Amino acid sequence: MSAAARILVVDDTPQNVKLLADLLQVKGYEVTRAASGREALAKVAAERPDLVLLDVMMPEMSGYEVCRAIREDPATAMLPVVMVTALDPAQERIKGLEAGADDFLSKPVHHAELLARVRSLLRIKALHDQLAESNQTLEERVREQVAQLERLGRLKRFFSPQLAELIVSGGADDPLKSHRREVAVVFLDLRGFTAFAETAEPEEVMGVLREYHAEMGRLILAHEGTLERFTGDGMMIFFNDPVPVPDPAPRAVRMAVAMRERVAEMIVTWRQQGYELDFGIGIAQGYATIGAIGFEGRWDYGAIGTVTNLAARLCGEARPGQILVSRRVLAAAGDLATAEPVGELTLKGFSRPVPAFNVVGLARAGA
Repeated sequence: MSAAARILVVDDTPQNVKLLADLLQVKGYEVTRAASGREALAKVAAERPDLVLLDVMMPEMSGYEVCRAIREDPATAMLPVVMVTALDPAQERIKGLEAGADDFLSKPVHHAELLARVRSLLRIKALHDQLAESNQTLEERVREQVAQLERLGRLKRFFSPQLAELIVSGGADDPLKSHRREVAVVFLDLRGFTAFAETAEPEEVMGVLREYHAEMGRLILAHEGTLERFTGDGMMIFFNDPVPVPDPAPRAVRMAVAMRERVAEMIVTWRQQGYELDFGIGIAQGYATIGAIGFEGRWDYGAIGTVTNLAARLCGEARPGQILVSRRVLAAAGDLATAEPVGELTLKGFSRPVPAFNVVGLARAGA
């Protein structure tokens, strides 16, 4: 405890107060005074002393009553209290300890003993204050970590674990805030799923979906895509948000080709089980408004714009095994992929026919 420690001296005899105050002030302590128990409690509440020297015998309210009141208040429960009395020290010490006093001094007060007791109790208080501060800091950190974990869990619904952690730590902008960005959007779904779901047992349908979602999810994470949503057999993924990437269209094409190859392997097993399922993908690139969609207690992460509609329409037009892309995606992919034109498609929601291309495969080795 530093020399600026504040000590409250409580005694109804002015001479006793002056004697103790002078002794303590000479040693560098700050001293405040009270002549009654009620005044002492008021000063304890207002001035927050570091230690109280409390006379036992006082009118209206004894030192024991003051000490009990100090201990009953959670804000002062750990405040050091030294009882001072001219009565029988053996009996008064027991009463003082029962009232909650930390130490006891007999009158006339021995100066060296007083200072030694004061220093000892102030050291203990300093350690307690440090511990309390550390506990408070720890509690704040725990609260922050719990909040981060909650936010992280929410973000992991949409992003890779690495990206979610980056966002929570402040390494990326808050993606749930509405913003506009150019993205490559990928729609995919299973062909024949509706008929399959109508005829298969629910357990079979859920088994197929679990396998399909797990494999597609693994490839989404591997290519650092953002899963916007999935609905049954359909998924929407986009690239270049929330963290910008230099090659959103090539990433989307590489992921789509990897998905087609993996689903082709799964189709072999499905057909052995009698499941007539296949796979189609649509990819478009353009600007979208992205951010939180919903209401308090139920937020989703969504993208709105013509580009999402185009990707969805291309997916709907794709024949089994096709990856249909817009002209813009094909141009952005450069020499990454080989593609064949499928003509101009009349798509719902678009006033003019849209040129589309089927990605046959990746042109460059290791692409």
